[in-house]
Amino acid sequence: MDLLTTSHDLVAGAAALIVVATVVWLILRRRRTLLDQIDRLEAEIEALHDSIWELSESREHYRSIVEAQGDLIVRRAQDGRIVYCNDAFARLAGRPREELIGTTWQPVVREVSDVRLSTTGARIFDEAIEYGGGIVWISWIETLALGDSGAERQRVGRDVTSRVAAEHDLLDARHRAEAASEAKSRFLATVSHEVRTPLNGILGMADLLADTRLDPEQATYVRAVKTSGEVLLSLIDDILDFSKIEAGKIALVQEPFDLRSLVENVVELLAPRAQGKGIEIASFVSPDLPPLVLGDRDRLRQVLMNLAGNAVKFTDRGGVGVCIEVQPDGLVAFSVADTGPGIPKDRQDAVFREFEQVDDTASRRHGGTGLGLAICRHIVERMGGTITVESEEGRGATFRFAIALAAVGGDSPPALPPPTKVDLSGKRVLIIADSPFEAPFIARRLVAAGAQAEIRTSEAAASAAMTTEKYDVVLTDCALGEEAARRLAALARRSGVRRSLILLSPFERREFGPPAAAGFDGYLVKPVRALSLMQQIALEPVTPPPQQPPATQAQAQPRATERSQRKRRVLLAEDNEINALLALKLLEGAGAETVWVRDGTKAVAEMRRVLAGHEEPFDLILMDARMPEMDGLEAVRRIRAMEAAHPRPTHVRIVMLTANAFAEDRAAAMAAGADGFLAKPFERQKIQELVEGSGTPGAAQA
Repeated sequence: MDLLTTSHDLVAGAAALIVVATVVWLILRRRRTLLDQIDRLEAEIEALHDSIWELSESREHYRSIVEAQGDLIVRRAQDGRIVYCNDAFARLAGRPREELIGTTWQPVVREVSDVRLSTTGARIFDEAIEYGGGIVWISWIETLALGDSGAERQRVGRDVTSRVAAEHDLLDARHRAEAASEAKSRFLATVSHEVRTPLNGILGMADLLADTRLDPEQATYVRAVKTSGEVLLSLIDDILDFSKIEAGKIALVQEPFDLRSLVENVVELLAPRAQGKGIEIASFVSPDLPPLVLGDRDRLRQVLMNLAGNAVKFTDRGGVGVCIEVQPDGLVAFSVADTGPGIPKDRQDAVFREFEQVDDTASRRHGGTGLGLAICRHIVERMGGTITVESEEGRGATFRFAIALAAVGGDSPPALPPPTKVDLSGKRVLIIADSPFEAPFIARRLVAAGAQAEIRTSEAAASAAMTTEKYDVVLTDCALGEEAARRLAALARRSGVRRSLILLSPFERREFGPPAAAGFDGYLVKPVRALSLMQQIALEPVTPPPQQPPATQAQAQPRATERSQRKRRVLLAEDNEINALLALKLLEGAGAETVWVRDGTKAVAEMRRVLAGHEEPFDLILMDARMPEMDGLEAVRRIRAMEAAHPRPTHVRIVMLTANAFAEDRAAAMAAGADGFLAKPFERQKIQELVEGSGTPGAAQA
């Protein structure tokens, strides 16, 4: 029993020891863990102390940086109180920082710029602030920041006085430059008027003198006067155009026009000069072009006249060709080619610069300002194109550019129907001409219309062709020689050619006599128009559609009777006696009865008498823009006011006479109430059209 008890006690004691040991082990383990935790906490506390110290150091460093920099820094609470500012801001205020904190002090602002927003939402603006008895400009960046008082507005400002002063200086310089440019433009406008006015008299009187009985020597002198005047007028126009380009006053208009007619008109205008030199000039317009395009007709005409005119001037043998085609990208490509002396490689870039010429030596053959091609370059670039030249010395030159000209839709008929719509399928045409441009261009037109066209450059080659081949039409250039042309016409008849035509220049047409007497069925005048060509080849009229419904006989008869009953009455207001004399002679030649006054006041008085019923009404008023007492613009305004106030409203056509080439002067005339303008020097045909009433005001533009 005792043994059992003792064993039980031992077991219990052992178990107790085990429990105690376990508890002790657990306590020791926990203690170790706690000690480790304490170590870690102490390390973290030490690290926190280090971070706090570093932050304190960084804050002081940052504060020292902020305080040391020149930018102005200020923070304000929502109520406008200053919660922080640096020394730079305190210097602006002229007070210690400690005094500014808690106040709502604001600088005296004299001017504020527009506010701009940055990508981050910051407000950026400039202020002109009173400081030290003067003004400083501060550029502010304002942002929202979180501070002790909640949301705060922080501004950082920088002194930009020097920058603003420089900007003001630049602006003043720009204004001075613009004022100088405007003054130059006004000066050029005045010079243009003052030069063109006597030049108008010189050219006009030369025309009138040429119509009188002159011996050959006198006629030569008159032609020399007229040629010199025209050269001077061209120089004036170049200088004025260049001046407008420099001033940025070349504005392009967008209006529908017939490109084919424009090109053919340019070529026809230059044809007398070319034919006088014994060279040809011809044009080709692709049938792919629409009848009407949208663009600036006048500026495009100026470019083509300059390029083709230069080509004629520098070409002594061969000819000049103007070609217009449609590129695959839809752009309209222009090229002006010649067979002249060409341009050296080292001068091809220079010719497009101002006051540059191919031959810039003192002994050069051809004069000019050297502005023509520079003006062309500027205009083409304004149209979105680039002008280039391809040339080789002794082998001519080709100027090219391409621009966008949109087709004009709608039902409005073009000025002329597309001639290539005439079907020439199956017709064989032989062209006999030793021609660099005219013959190839004619052949291209015929092929586009469906015909077969061949070119022979000599009488012998043409004779051989007509002997072995059958042709429907033969075109013979009179430049081969009159006798050769007659022999070819006779051969064409014997060969069974249905229609034989001869190509003649206007001078050759006068000298050649009736084509029928030489065996020809008809003739074409060079440069050949596409419409005339198709008429002759097709043997059927190709007439343009009417621009408006024709008047009935009953409608037309009263107008004809009215015109036959009285002369057209014209009021001429012109202060220059020579120009007035010229205009009076031209108006007399046009069959007009003219009343001449010397200023706008007298013109208004004449119209007042007409409206009061004391004088017969005027059919047309020609009003000079610049006159003493009262200028033409004011006179037009007063006449329009009198017409509007009259019990029976009336409207007499008023055309301004101007020697100015500036668009703003013409725009001012239209704004005053004028119906059109006529540029000096006067053209006999334009005066005739205005008197007859067939010329529209727009057609009076020069």
